[in-house]
Amino acid sequence: MRLPHADQAFIDPVKLRGYLLSSEHPVGQAKARFFKALGFHPSDWLRLRTALERHGRFGRAREVPSSYGRKFAVEGIIEGLNGRQAAVVSVWIILPGEAVPRLVTALPGARE
Repeated sequence: MRLPHADQAFIDPVKLRGYLLSSEHPVGQAKARFFKALGFHPSDWLRLRTALERHGRFGRAREVPSSYGRKFAVEGIIEGLNGRQAAVVSVWIILPGEAVPRLVTALPGARE
């Protein structure tokens, strides 16, 4: 299964700069270390957005229970700016009354 309407997916720049790439965020700092190991730094947030958009379009999606809307976990591989590849799970939600998925988070995936 693919993420519905992935070609229109929305990723809030604040989610990238202030969370996934922030070494200061209490929860996001571990994710920031992960993405930094792939060569993504705060100044590269646009490139991470492009990588996550591609991940959302081409990764393997599965719907997961949520009381907030239709929630999806997408599994796949992201290639970092340094050429390293890593398994990533991105989480997306389509809120009630909307059709466009929004990025909730991204985290290291299972090692195969």
